[in-house]
Amino acid sequence: MRVLLTGGSGFVGSHVTRLLVKEGHDVALILRNPRSARRLDDVIDRTRVIEGSLENLDDTAEAFADFRPQAILHFAWAGVGGRFRNDLFQIANIDQSVRLIRMGIDLGVDYFLGMGSQAEYGQAQARVSEDHATQPTTLYGAAKLTTGKCLADVADMASCGFAWLRLFSSYGPDDDDAWMLSYVIDELLRGGTPSLTKCEQLWDYIHVYDVADAVLAALTHGAQGTFNLGFGAATPLRDVVTFVRDTIDPDLELGFGLIPYRDDQVMHLEADITQLRKAASWSPEIDLETGLRNAVEGRRALMKTNEPRNNRAN
Repeated sequence: MRVLLTGGSGFVGSHVTRLLVKEGHDVALILRNPRSARRLDDVIDRTRVIEGSLENLDDTAEAFADFRPQAILHFAWAGVGGRFRNDLFQIANIDQSVRLIRMGIDLGVDYFLGMGSQAEYGQAQARVSEDHATQPTTLYGAAKLTTGKCLADVADMASCGFAWLRLFSSYGPDDDDAWMLSYVIDELLRGGTPSLTKCEQLWDYIHVYDVADAVLAALTHGAQGTFNLGFGAATPLRDVVTFVRDTIDPDLELGFGLIPYRDDQVMHLEADITQLRKAASWSPEIDLETGLRNAVEGRRALMKTNEPRNNRAN
């Protein structure tokens, strides 16, 4: 299948790209700066690169049409990092996503998959199914929610297959530096004491390899609708952090309670993944302990390279 990706150089997108190539798909990537797409170093020469960005999507039209994608996987998003969650440029993502699907439909795309977020649920404080109330507390969550609804409407009007995957807490090798698990692992690998909340939260962590497998399964089975994408079980954050510490060095200290909870802190968010299991014949396979060991080794390898990473997929 000819598959076009946005955000293919990001954390999730790079793992999906690698899996698609491995499975023999013809892959094209819209990349802002291919030379900085270091996550793709081992696979980029087996893809077709379209240099450009969603802000200037019209500039990619000729190459886009030449590739003639059958499916689009949309992972690019401006402002994923926590400090950007309420910036006004979140709103631009909505328009850019809609223009992308419209361009694809005009070129005969039959299937469009977009990446949503657990942030669409806001402070659910529960195990949530897809019909749970959506009450985002950040502009990021509101923009994701609006984007998913707009894309679904455009796809429906054009009879284009469409899936929106609300991703819960993904983790794994080569994640962005700013995320909590990356920070904790890096600090412990340096022999430091990470500053933490009391870590009483219950969060649903899913390894990025399982995320990539879920995307491919949804694409292969033509899953349609909005789906939660998580492991399907919540683990106390204190247990997660303690396991990471014990994996690195049990004698190191953990700074529980050194920083306060945010006013909008989500204390329990867990994905009911029943619908995605059914629609894509998929289930996560990597247990948390195995995945955390893999994440630690991935961070250890990255620290040796001493290369900066950013919070935006090209």
